[in-house]
This record gives sequence, C-alpha cells and structure tokens, in this order.
Amino acid sequence: MQVFALVGSSGTGKSHRASYLAIKHHIPLIVDDGLLIQGSIILAGKSAKRETTKIGAVKCAIFTDDTHAAEVREKIISARADKILLMGTSVKMVCTIAERLQLPAPEKFIRIEEIASPRAISRALELRNRENRHVIPLPTFAIKKDFPGYLLDPLRSFWGKSHREDPKKVVIDRSIVRPIYSSLGNFYISEHVISQMVAHVAAKIPGIARVSKTEVNSKPEGAWLQIDVNVYYGQNIPEVLQEVQLTVKEVIEHLTGFNLPRLQVTARRIELPGSQQPETDHHS
Repeated sequence: MQVFALVGSSGTGKSHRASYLAIKHHIPLIVDDGLLIQGSIILAGKSAKRETTKIGAVKCAIFTDDTHAAEVREKIISARADKILLMGTSVKMVCTIAERLQLPAPEKFIRIEEIASPRAISRALELRNRENRHVIPLPTFAIKKDFPGYLLDPLRSFWGKSHREDPKKVVIDRSIVRPIYSSLGNFYISEHVISQMVAHVAAKIPGIARVSKTEVNSKPEGAWLQIDVNVYYGQNIPEVLQEVQLTVKEVIEHLTGFNLPRLQVTARRIELPGSQQPETDHHS
C-alpha cells in the first residue's frame, strides 16, 4: 500500500483540500482526525473534533486508544485499497499514525503550502480562530448522526481548471462543523425552547390549527420528538402530517444543530372555526 501524507499546522485548511487531493492522486482512503473515510462514507473510527480538550483531540487523532486503532486498522485491511492519505500537523504526527495503524511509513509528504496559497491559509486560520470552524471531508448527511449537538453547514467547492479549453471541474461536498460551546462553557437549548420553536414552525403550515403538545426526549444520538397537532376540517390529514414532519425536522435541525432521528406527528383533533371535534388517531 502506498501511503501519502498531507502535513500542515492546525487550522490551515487540510481537511478542506483533502478530498480533491485524494481524487487527484486516485487515493481511495483518507485518515483524518481519527476517522477512516472512503468517498462519502465513514468506514470506521471516531472524530477528534468531538473531543472537549485539545489533549483528548490529539490522542484521538493519533490513535492512542488500542481499540480505536484496531477498529480502523481492520477496516483498512478489508477495504483492500492500494493507496491511503494520512493527515497531520507534522511529519512526526503522520508517522505516528502510520505506526499505530501498522501501515508503511509515508513515501510522499505533501505540505499544505504546496497546494494552498498564503492567502487561503491565512483565511482558514482566521475562520478557525474567530468562529471555531472545522471542516470534515464528508457531506453533511453522512456525519449528522455522529455530531448531535453540533452546528453543521454544507460546504460545496468546485475544483479544477477554469480555462475555456478545459471546462471540467470536480464538485466536492464537505461539512463545516462548529461545536456548540464557548469560552463561557457549554451552551444548552432547553426542551421548553425546542417545544416553542416546534409550535411556531408547525403553526405556519397550511391545515394546522395549532400544536397541542410537544414531547422532547434527549438521547445520545439526538432528540426524539412527539408532536400532537389539531388539524382543520377538510384537510388531507396524512399529507398535512407529513409536511409537519419534514418541515419541523429541517428547520429545527438547521437552527439548533441537533440531530432528530425520530420525529412522530399525531393529529389529535379536527377543528372547525370556533369549535373542536373529538380526538382522532392519525400518525405520521
């Protein structure tokens, strides 16, 4: 197996450029901050970006945990790839990663300065320091379940020549990850606030009279929502409930950064202007 290494200081944009570098050199596997990535899939590992301390992040990134290293090593073997790209802040770090994963020593080192302009590196450092932005070389849908409680923003780039005679470009989707914490401590969104947000979003959907009840259950993988609504008479109830489900999920996940793996909507009552009817039992 050929081992490539991308080396650069923290926050200089390595993860931002990793996918294009892999495509350019036909490298199927990437090891980035504790994760083993193939295309748009996490094959194994855990992200150092989820660690709450710098020391914890470094330990995760260099696979100091034997179980973590063994899991990733096993997937590398089963993937049967001929090339792999390791990423780190120094030559020593990527060599340590290779050793922990029982890979050959890197035969080609690529410095971030070789593939990114000073201006691009400066911009990346500015965003890291000011907004605590971290890029993961995967589309947002692929990592949402692994980052509950984080703000995730999709990032799309078009790489390649812009010359008229060679208009082909490579489109790469990645994700910006921003932990919901600050120097003042952790930032929590209460269940009551989420309930209010759900009621506000759902009330704007045609056919919904009001939200009668919202239950929020916090789980390790995210938040489970149970929403009870009153629907106006004459509506196509299954369609209305599905619209509530899709809209609430999209808006709440975007505003809070929470993953909503389970969201059930039930129509409890049919309402006429100025009156209410007995309960129904429609679900979505």
